[in-house]
Order: sequence, then C-alpha cells, then structure tokens
Amino acid sequence: MKIITLSEFKKENATARYEDDDQQLDDTVLNILRTVRRDGDIALLNYTRQFDGIDLQTITVTETEKTLAKQKVTTKFMNALNAAKQQIIAFHENQLEKSWFTESESGTLLGQKVTPLESVGVYIPGGKAAYPSTVLMNVLPAKIAGVDQITMVTPPDEAGHIRPEVLVAADMAGVDNIYKIGGAQAIAALAYGTETIQKVNKIVGPGNRYVARAKKWVYGDVAIDMIAGPSEVVIVADESAPPQYIAADLLAQAEHDEDATAICITPSKHLALSVQKEIQKQLELLERKAIINESLEKNGRVIVVESLKEAFQLVNKIAPEHLQLMIKNPLERLSLVKHAGAIFLGNYSPEALGDYYAGPNHTLPTSGTAVFSSPLGVYDFIKKSSVIYYSEAALNKSIDSITTLAKAEGLTAHARSIQVRGKENGKKKYTVTENE
Repeated sequence: MKIITLSEFKKENATARYEDDDQQLDDTVLNILRTVRRDGDIALLNYTRQFDGIDLQTITVTETEKTLAKQKVTTKFMNALNAAKQQIIAFHENQLEKSWFTESESGTLLGQKVTPLESVGVYIPGGKAAYPSTVLMNVLPAKIAGVDQITMVTPPDEAGHIRPEVLVAADMAGVDNIYKIGGAQAIAALAYGTETIQKVNKIVGPGNRYVARAKKWVYGDVAIDMIAGPSEVVIVADESAPPQYIAADLLAQAEHDEDATAICITPSKHLALSVQKEIQKQLELLERKAIINESLEKNGRVIVVESLKEAFQLVNKIAPEHLQLMIKNPLERLSLVKHAGAIFLGNYSPEALGDYYAGPNHTLPTSGTAVFSSPLGVYDFIKKSSVIYYSEAALNKSIDSITTLAKAEGLTAHARSIQVRGKENGKKKYTVTENE
C-alpha cells in the first residue's frame, strides 16, 4: 500500500468519482429493460439461463424452501441475526415521522400528512455470496415505516437456490415475496411488473454495475434509493491510533471487491510507515488476498498531511461512504466533518461494526454523493402530503394579497378563483363579470 503526500494524491486525481459511461453497458441494460417489460416472466427465465447458467422452472421462492433454510442455519447464527435485528429496529424507530397540524384563531388549519409507501422492492446481491445483513438493513426500515408489501429479489446460486442465511433473514425481517432473479432483469421486473411479480413504488438495495445502471434508467417510472458505486472507507488517524487496528480496517474494506477504496489520512509519517508494515503482515493471513491486493494497488493509499485540519479538508472533498476518526477526542472534531455517509468515532468503532450490528443503516451514499445524500432510513419509505384548510373568514382576510401575487404573475384565472369566493359585510365582494 503506497504512502503518498497530499500533493501526490491530488496529482493522481484519486478524488475523481467513479463513472461508467460505457455505451455498451447502457445498450445492454436498456435492451434488458425493454425485453422484460414486453415479455415478462419468459424474459426473466431466459435471462437467468443466459447470464447465470440456471434453468429455473419457477422464479418464486416457495414456503418449503423457506422451511428448509431454517433447518440449515445454526442457532448461533439465528441468535446473532436476531440481536442485530433488535439493534437496527431500536435505531430506526427514532426516525419515525408523524403527521402534524396547526390551527389558528383566524380559521386556518395547515399541516403535513405522512403516508408510508404501499410497495417496495428490495434487491439483495447474491450468487456465490450471501448478505443477510443487507436484508435486515433494507427491509426493517420499510417495515417500521409501515410499507404494506415488500418484495425481495436476489440471484440464485449455481444450483438454483438462495443461500439459507438470506432466506432466514428475509423471513425474520418480514419480507412478503421472494424471487430468484438478479441483475438488470430483476430491476425491470420490479419497475414494470410481470405475470408473477407486481410493480413496486420504490426499489432499494445495492448491486453490480448492471443493477446500478438499471436503477438509473427506471428512475422516474419508480423511485430508487440511490445509485451506489464501489464501497469506500477513509480513516483519519493520529499517533494515538494503533497501527494494527488501522491496517485491519483498511484490509476489511479492500476485501469487498477490486474497486473498493481504502484510505488512511494522517499527519504522522511514523504512523504511516507502521500501518504500511502492518498491512503486509496481516494480508498474508487473509483468504481474499488476491482481491485485497488488487484493491489496494488501485485505490489504497496512506496520505501524509501537514495537520489534522488539512486532513479534515481532504475528507470533505472526498465525501466518503465510511469515515473513521481514530484520533484523540474524536467527538470534539465531529463538527469539522461536513460530508460523510457514516462516521465512526474512536479506536473501538470499526466500520465493520456498522456493517452488521450497531444499528445505523449500512446502505450509504458512495462516490462523493454524501455531499447531498443520506443513509437509507425510515424516511425513504414514506411520502408527505400538505394539508390546507381556510375558513371563509380566513380566506377573505387574504384575498387582496393572493390576487395581487397572482396578477403579478399574469395568472388572472388564479386571481379570479380567489375573488369569486370573497365577501364583504355578508355580500359577494366580486362577481364573475367584474374586471377587477
């Protein structure tokens, strides 16, 4: 893992955002979307055969499959999953919003009506890997919000099955329907519906570049949570941080995939060298060494800066998905962070804690979008309606102001719709024939 200066980092253009303007990718995804929209279930089965090499008879996960999944997982796993579930629920219940209304003595009532979405589709990556934690993180906030119908899609393994850990997590979280499909075709099915799968109001959950691109193209026909890029961590560390902890956290991030980003920013050259040595030492013990090596070579850096102030300036330019502050009194420096998806304070709050157990959501903005985006939450599964009531007397008090504004915009019909309701001393102040 390279040690570089801030100026070298800037020269590398390492803060450039992940972009994929591959026209071939767009063409492939758009063709899949059109085909699924036209051919429905047949297209889903054909694409599963073409891309996954699996000849499915049905895409629906049966009750029998769910029952068998429970028999295949250990009690220890179930207990851990349930503990994580309780943590996630406890955190997200604080995000619940309620409808509210205010009344005035002049005869007005104004407010906001909060309504949960009726249906949500959750995409869970699959195939050779299993992500039960992602099931909990995406489904539980929707359940807390009050979503009526939650549909989950996830690609099957080589035998045409869903990993039992994922099925158990889906059952524990309260998923209503599960389908064995992945890729852009799964996004198309959720966005437009097929004979088997009902169209949803919103699609959430991470996926590969085809899934991300499909979500981008269906946005507008349905809502989406975000377009996620490769995972990232930035660790700001001073001399108080144990090098072995920093190295372990950087390696944990790098094992996601070859495009993951793992960066340590420190004002200590001595710490930078110690972290570099620890990475080489710990790397030899890890199973996904090949993936980690490539990730660190492409996107892994230890950046030596002049001061912590300079470190935080760089953090805000990167706007990382995960930010760890492994410094003295990290809470005192929290106000310096403007842009980050999730912030982990101290030496005993590693990013992996947030991935599985702490409670805050691990579906986070990536690729610099933390500048304007938030983690997935209960608020992503509701919509709001404004509520307005004016009594006759209250409207009469406001007529002149409203009509003045409407006429200033040249919208005389707007003004008239207010004027025809006006009264003065119990009689109509305006008539539809007047040119007021």
